[in-house]
Amino acid sequence: MRIALFSGNYNYLREGANQALNRLVAYLQDNHGHQVRVYSPIGEKPAFEPAGTLVPVPSIRLPIRNEFRLALGLPRAIRHDMMNFAPDLVHVSTPDILDTRAQSFAKQLNVPIVASMHTLFETYLEHYRLGWARPIAEAHLRRFYRRSDHVLTPTAALAAEMMRMRGDDHASVWSRGIDRQHFNPDRRDLDMRRSMGFANEDIVILFFGRLVLEKGVRIFVEAVRMLQEAGAPVRPLVVGAGPAAGRFGALSGGVMTGHLEGVDLDRAIASADIMLTPSLTETFGNVVLEAMASGLAVVSADAPSARSLLIDRKTGILCDPLNAADYADKITLLIDAPEYRMEMGAAARRASAAFSWDAASESVAQVYEKVLQRR
Repeated sequence: MRIALFSGNYNYLREGANQALNRLVAYLQDNHGHQVRVYSPIGEKPAFEPAGTLVPVPSIRLPIRNEFRLALGLPRAIRHDMMNFAPDLVHVSTPDILDTRAQSFAKQLNVPIVASMHTLFETYLEHYRLGWARPIAEAHLRRFYRRSDHVLTPTAALAAEMMRMRGDDHASVWSRGIDRQHFNPDRRDLDMRRSMGFANEDIVILFFGRLVLEKGVRIFVEAVRMLQEAGAPVRPLVVGAGPAAGRFGALSGGVMTGHLEGVDLDRAIASADIMLTPSLTETFGNVVLEAMASGLAVVSADAPSARSLLIDRKTGILCDPLNAADYADKITLLIDAPEYRMEMGAAARRASAAFSWDAASESVAQVYEKVLQRR
């Protein structure tokens, strides 16, 4: 099978979405012998080597979030390259200009289209004072997903919502996986904690992910500040990089690692005590699953993505999403009951075993075949 995959960011920044896409491409090539040609903007310094054949698409930097790039269309050279490749199927993964034009061109070529949902883009707008544009964004997203022959979503709840919106059953779950050897409680390293300045009695509260407003940075800072003002022995550990890094300066005793990879990342995550994740913009929540596999108690916004991963009060705790005091109260509960916190982390670790990258990627390969059979 020849697959043309379109992405807004395939490897120039490291994100959960593009890591899932790269794992998928590697799996399709290694296990099925499919050919995958990827069309995406690129950066001067890619975050990692891409799987498959990456074809750069001309792009510009976004004005507000200039770490991201935007392709302004489907250039003639890309259309010619795509025609020469003669794909059996087109996979679009970002509802931007490039992927929308790729949809239109695929329809001209009479090639079936699979779309995958990775982010709740419409929820970003409130964080950048663009809430007035949400109805426009939602209308575009409905059209984007309805124009595809099949839609892949990260959770069953999103798949059901997509089927209602489309009026058919051409939506299914593309879950995610976890490397449980890397994300593992055994990676906990007290020497690393001490080297970062944490005392043995400190309760280390983890923020893990890109440091951007839509990840709930404001709520995290407010909740941790409440805990510190109440005298709780908490200190934040911020693992990640991004334009909202300065917001964490409002907290005392914080440690910011910047971007980490490999063993350093594994050790940092496992060396925390509690992960606090107030994000409402996730479709899956890769960082939640990675924290679970690392044996952490996770305190999360009560959002659909979190509910698909966590059982409240058993493998994690769900909170009123925009109520910083609720997060602080739930964290206090875990601080005051260390045995309960440890039991929750162990249960989360066991629950993470249900997620496999190979199984997730195979589900996509089967969808491709079904879509082609329908044609």
